[in-house]
Amino acid sequence: MEKSYLYFMTNKNNTVLYIGVTTNLIKRVYEHKTKKYKSAFTSKYNCDKLVYFEEFTDINQAITREKQLKAGSRNRKEVLINKDNPSWSDLSDGWLFYFG
Repeated sequence: MEKSYLYFMTNKNNTVLYIGVTTNLIKRVYEHKTKKYKSAFTSKYNCDKLVYFEEFTDINQAITREKQLKAGSRNRKEVLINKDNPSWSDLSDGWLFYFG
């Protein structure tokens, strides 16, 4: 069974939060960092820092969780981030991005 992920990206000042779902977290974070999709929300608002993610065994669970979190307040999202990543560090620092 393929893993899937719910993730939060933010900008350098942590003022913008983006929530997404993917089956390939490393590749998707790379796409955000390199602004692969120039007109996308994360490119426009410079969201290139991974600050939170959850892993699922079913994409439908990840999508359900995404909808749940998007419907909630920013404060609720910040509580999740602060619990696991209180300094809001880029969790992808040190990742090797290689796609061949």
